[in-house]
Amino acid sequence: MMNIEAKAVNEQGKKIAIYTLTSELHDERAVAAVTQEFLNSLHIEYDLRGNDYADYGSHSLDLIYVRTGGTEGIFLRLLPQMQAQSDKPFYLLTSGKSNSLAASMEILSYLRQQGFKGEIIHGNSQYIHDRINNLSRVAEAMKLLQGTRLGIIGQPSDWLISSRADKDKVRQCLGIELVDIPMKELLDTIAATPVKNEVTEQTPTDAIRQSLPVAHQIYEALKALVVRHRLSGFTLRCFDLLTAVHNTGCLALARLNSERLQAGTKTEMGIVAGCEGDVPALLTMTIVKALTGISGFQANPSNIDPETGTMTLAHCTIPLNMVEHYELDTHFESGIGIGIRGHITTGPVTIFKVSGDLRRSFVAEGELIRNESKPDLCRTQLVVRLTCPADANYFLTHPIGNHHIVVPGRHKSLFEDYVSDYHT
Repeated sequence: MMNIEAKAVNEQGKKIAIYTLTSELHDERAVAAVTQEFLNSLHIEYDLRGNDYADYGSHSLDLIYVRTGGTEGIFLRLLPQMQAQSDKPFYLLTSGKSNSLAASMEILSYLRQQGFKGEIIHGNSQYIHDRINNLSRVAEAMKLLQGTRLGIIGQPSDWLISSRADKDKVRQCLGIELVDIPMKELLDTIAATPVKNEVTEQTPTDAIRQSLPVAHQIYEALKALVVRHRLSGFTLRCFDLLTAVHNTGCLALARLNSERLQAGTKTEMGIVAGCEGDVPALLTMTIVKALTGISGFQANPSNIDPETGTMTLAHCTIPLNMVEHYELDTHFESGIGIGIRGHITTGPVTIFKVSGDLRRSFVAEGELIRNESKPDLCRTQLVVRLTCPADANYFLTHPIGNHHIVVPGRHKSLFEDYVSDYHT
């Protein structure tokens, strides 16, 4: 049975094109019957383009279905046309029937010799389905992020000494433009935003009730900046708000990460909102949002057991569309303003991070085994047991900064495929 994540390709519509390579020595009717049976077994939506390569390269994902052996020369004749129409890797789909795998291996070997990227997609139906699904989702995410604008409101927090980004590399590899926005612009916008006294959230204390109007004011001001600068996301130097307006951005970020704004944004993706001016974390969250539809939980690893791979990750805000329920508390470090204590459904999770220069990445899967509410940590606290305990060594020997992104579900292969794609 196909898993839930694998079904996502069906929701994307026919954005996959399949072109064919067939030897003239084979009977077309027999090959066509095998083709139909094979493609039906994959349970994907596709356009079968046959041997007409006129629009090759114009779809999210173009597959070359090597149906028989003896097709190497045909591919070689088509290569200049395909190369002129697309610079993407060559994906050779094969059922293994009629010496098609052997032909695919010869073709891929030639491509490698010439410096081209490529891959043979071959295996059982479930494996091929999942592989095509991942490649399609990566292609759609890369397309979605082209021209995206992400704001850096204020500078990265002073303690984030390794969490900067190479703006040129980010634009070149991801198609994302990083936009600097002065903290003063946000503060001026907050001051110009009317205060609303309506209280809709649970308010366990009078102090939190009194903090809510300004927390909502911060939310409205950030939303205004998103529209004004045509942003699809931002990271905020949020600790400056503690002294400037005696409140936090935690509630605003939690709400914005779960919303879709219409004006001036890429509405297909929605808003990504990060903390502390951490640009690599913001980039990671943006990639996660494009691939999965969820921004992810930006969190600090607070303690790690290297022997069992069990770790606690915590922060004072979390996207509201990630939680079963949440409670309002104060911000942990300062004890003022609003913090979010979110509770996530236990089960599989993936931890992900890319570096600001895009040279490194980390991804590991694990199991969320419980939510905690310890008083000496940031308000949302997740205890995760890594699937491979040895992955815990990364955090202690060569981490990519302190913040990492936690995403519900198993997405390791999907995230790795995305990283591999922007390195090609």
